[in-house]
Amino acid sequence: MTVSKELTRLEHSAVTLTLTVPKDEVCAVYDKMLGEYVKSIQLPGFRKGRVPKELLERKLGESLREEALSRIIEEATHTVFEDNEFPRENLPLPYCPPRIDRKPVFSAEADIIFTMVYDVMPILKLGQWKGIEVTVPDVSIGDEEISRELGVIQERNALVSDKDDDAAAEDGDVVAINYAELTDSGAVIPETERQDFVFTLGSGYNLFKLDEDIRGMKKTESKDIEKSYPQDFEIRELAGQTKKIRVTLTGIKEKRLPELNDDFAQDVDDKYHTLEDLKTSIRQRLTKDLEERLQTLKINKIIEIIMERSPVDLPESMIEFQFESRLRNLAQRLRVSLDHLKESLKEPDGDLAKATGSWRNETITSIHSRLVLEAVMGELNLTVSEEEAAEHIEKYAQNSGTPVEEIRSYYEREGMREYLEDEIKEQKAYKQLLAENTVKLGDKQRYLEFIGNNG
Repeated sequence: MTVSKELTRLEHSAVTLTLTVPKDEVCAVYDKMLGEYVKSIQLPGFRKGRVPKELLERKLGESLREEALSRIIEEATHTVFEDNEFPRENLPLPYCPPRIDRKPVFSAEADIIFTMVYDVMPILKLGQWKGIEVTVPDVSIGDEEISRELGVIQERNALVSDKDDDAAAEDGDVVAINYAELTDSGAVIPETERQDFVFTLGSGYNLFKLDEDIRGMKKTESKDIEKSYPQDFEIRELAGQTKKIRVTLTGIKEKRLPELNDDFAQDVDDKYHTLEDLKTSIRQRLTKDLEERLQTLKINKIIEIIMERSPVDLPESMIEFQFESRLRNLAQRLRVSLDHLKESLKEPDGDLAKATGSWRNETITSIHSRLVLEAVMGELNLTVSEEEAAEHIEKYAQNSGTPVEEIRSYYEREGMREYLEDEIKEQKAYKQLLAENTVKLGDKQRYLEFIGNNG
């Protein structure tokens, strides 16, 4: 089909695309469609395939014109978007299908002109990304961090046994609970039910922070609890909310911690001969983790400055798509429906947008930073050799403890090679960002404090 086009860019990375289909093409589509109907339709008094076109048009005129118009719009749109010469930056985003701005009136004797509006990939104007100076804290790992990690391992290797049925739950006990949220009338909200959730009492490692409410309960005991959470509560989906929760204590176990000595280290792993060996291993692991976190912080700080120098006009559909994906992932982690999560996040006045405003801003920042990184990668014109791909696969296999062949087979699947190359290009871009810019050390900071601020 022959189609002429005129594209106009709008704000927020939207465009209008006006397509014109000449009348001879319109007539050809209409005549072809009429021919198909004449062959297939059967009307009283006429044999199949013998219905006059004029009669068909009189009886089905409006519906025929509507169908012809739909066919022409679909074919014209397909012709333009599938044309290799049509710029890729002018293609619609996959999650924002074009909408007809002004629907034309069909006539088999005139050109069909229609306008579509849709969002496109935003164009980022990459600013100066070299010669930037950023500051990160001077972080150290001390005995406090080693002791804390030893305590975690000690907890993990504790001996656990059931407490007596009439014993009350105390801090340090391993408890199992069933819980569910309740409506104002006291009815259970089915999608919030959770069975046999296990945690250490007093640790705070539970969604609703129920430790003080469970303390003193006995096995099989149930309790309805009402809890209000402050606006600055650490779990955002509960901040500013009041929840009614029904809890049943289904089990209580007490823990006996092993002594920290050489025997303990050998029990943890036979590769350790002494407690000092275990401490050395912990220090090495924490040091590696710290290096990775500091590198991420350095890169993020550099990209933040580049973002300030690189304006971009994001389309609303892109923001909404990414924001909705974020909510959906959170709902899956919490094992609740998306609708229930949205309801629970709403402000008292029912305003979800107000309650999740900071999340939306974080989503915008995330998209912007990704576009900056992609622009840097494009400017560097990065490529990936077979040797680099093989080295990346081997390193990934080593770090994950997965056989090399399994990782290689994964990346050899259709479409996965591109992901592999993108991962390598990202690492190259990060390395170049660090090489082209300056990172200074700021104030000294303990490892635990740094993790708390950058977790």
